[in-house]
Amino acid sequence: MISEGEKIKRKAFKEFISEAEELIDKLSKNIQEMDAYLSNGKVPPDMLNEIFRGAHSLKGLTGMFGFVQMSALSHHMENLLDNLRLDKVILDKKLHSILTEGVDLLSTRLKKLTSGGTETEGEFEEFIKTIEDTISGSKPKKEESVFDSIGIDSNVLGVLTEYEEHRLKENIKSGSRIYKISAVFDLSSFDEDLSKLNDVLKSLGEIITTLPGAGAPGEAEIKFDIILGTDKDQSAINELLKRFGVEITEFTKDKRHVQPQAAAPEKIVENVSSEQSVSQEEVLSVRSVSQTVRVDISKLDYIMNIVGELFLSRIQISEIASQLRNKIGFTGFSAGLYKASRELERKLNELRISVMGVRMVPLRQVFDKLIRVVRRLADSSGKKISLDIFGADTELDKLIIEEIADPLMHIIRNSIDHGIEEPQEREKMGKDPTGKITINAYQKGNHVVIEVIDDGRGIDINKIIKVAQKRNLANVNAQLSKQDAFEFLFRPGFTTKEVVSEISGRGVGLDVVKNKISALSGMIDIESEVGFGTRFIITLPITLAIIQALMVDTSGRLFAIPLSSVLESLVVSEGDIKRVEKKQVLQLRESTLPLIKLSEIFTLPDNNEKKDKFFVVVVGLAERRLGILVDKLIGQQDIVIKPVGEILKNIKGIAGATELGTKQAVLVLDVGAVLEESLKLKEA
Repeated sequence: MISEGEKIKRKAFKEFISEAEELIDKLSKNIQEMDAYLSNGKVPPDMLNEIFRGAHSLKGLTGMFGFVQMSALSHHMENLLDNLRLDKVILDKKLHSILTEGVDLLSTRLKKLTSGGTETEGEFEEFIKTIEDTISGSKPKKEESVFDSIGIDSNVLGVLTEYEEHRLKENIKSGSRIYKISAVFDLSSFDEDLSKLNDVLKSLGEIITTLPGAGAPGEAEIKFDIILGTDKDQSAINELLKRFGVEITEFTKDKRHVQPQAAAPEKIVENVSSEQSVSQEEVLSVRSVSQTVRVDISKLDYIMNIVGELFLSRIQISEIASQLRNKIGFTGFSAGLYKASRELERKLNELRISVMGVRMVPLRQVFDKLIRVVRRLADSSGKKISLDIFGADTELDKLIIEEIADPLMHIIRNSIDHGIEEPQEREKMGKDPTGKITINAYQKGNHVVIEVIDDGRGIDINKIIKVAQKRNLANVNAQLSKQDAFEFLFRPGFTTKEVVSEISGRGVGLDVVKNKISALSGMIDIESEVGFGTRFIITLPITLAIIQALMVDTSGRLFAIPLSSVLESLVVSEGDIKRVEKKQVLQLRESTLPLIKLSEIFTLPDNNEKKDKFFVVVVGLAERRLGILVDKLIGQQDIVIKPVGEILKNIKGIAGATELGTKQAVLVLDVGAVLEESLKLKEA
């Protein structure tokens, strides 16, 4: 039995992992945004300060939990960023790479800790030395004092930090006007009032420092002096700040100009006596600004399982109501139970939608990390790569988001190594020397489509077929289509790369991609044109939890087909079904639809009785279509997908199982796998 102390320790560790991951992801995103300033080396102070604070927070968090190595690395990154803030080092590609690599090391170490790993003494020693060499290799600038050019108080200069002094110098050298804004606030509301004043000042220029001021008029008041750098003249400052009742001093070479404002400082909360009730404003002033709650995904899984069980109970109640209605008619208890069942169904649907909404997260969480991966792979390959991302706000279930990260990384790795040509080769072909990779995500019905497109050399199917024939995977005389050739790329160990590189060439990657996507009931397709590039198209369900399904019967067994993959259902006669090269097909609106019996896919005994009519369920994912022949259509139903046991989990075409109101277990079809298996059966 786990002790109470151990439970607290585990909970604290989970919270540490969550917070550290959030800090590292934010650091990574901000550092990537610095890329836009590589050309001039000047990063906006607010951005630099945010990155600096992120490294500082991570240093404190990891140190508090005893992860000494991560804390040391964060500390040295903080030092490097501080030197960058002070212009002691210059932002260039090398420095940006060091910061990026530092975040990668922290991210990798955090993942190892999550998996039960421990820190190794001195594991970042070599990289930390690189940071130290970068800092020590920079030469401090020799510059004359610029403070003599303005009449700023020596008392103010004496309390500025090194960074604040640096920012003051930079503002003076750039020709900004320097103001001291003196403001008095009530102690009961100064934090909120000061924040409002700062918001206005930030719109005017840069807040260099905020200092406690001396000489507050009342005992329950506090004074602050804010040093502001701006290109605005005093009349504009006066106009914007008059409602705050501040005193404004402008520092110039020969004079100081004081412009007091008559209005009293804006009161956000009125003083109340002890007998008075607390006002709504006071209540609001002590509430958190953020309305976000961080929730462990396991808790959401638990809630989703409870909702799923409630759905099963609702189905059973509905079944009982139906049986009672058949026995005594729609009256009395029968009518009441039916109405209660319908109301329960409506409320459960609302609950399901709400829980699913909480689980849905934007693909941006994955895409932001891919930016870092592309940069690193491009540097190691010596190629120039640009990455464009569209549809980052498209949402998927959190669990699907986590599982799709590695497949996307594998595809991008292949695009960089196999697809994008060397800069010299691209120039000879009349292409831009910088290769382009585009990631595009969008919702399509109840699915999300993610496309990874490169403008590289494309896939040479003749080369694939030669390798397949060499490995006895294809008959020398076989006539293979483009799609047939592309399928070889997903075979374990298959590669057309003759030389193994750090990026790829070992035949490990696309088979893993396909297996992971199939496990998510998704599909992957390839489109490619030699000389123009390649497009990988991944189609995924939005969620794998509670779904609507079409119940069908074949060979006396029930199956559930996810309704998100059902395009339509048809009743056809025997004469409508044709045979083309021993394959059953149906002519459907000017296109030929391949057909297959569901009983064939799972090798079930076929019902040989003569039929005049056949039921066809038309399913599709991406651009693929298939007609599944079944004996009966039972109807639509909400189902909860549960994992199957060890015996069935490796059978292709099964996504899981569900339970009906009659306590009958039913297998749920994996439409993507059924489409692939049907092709194999037709080729056999």
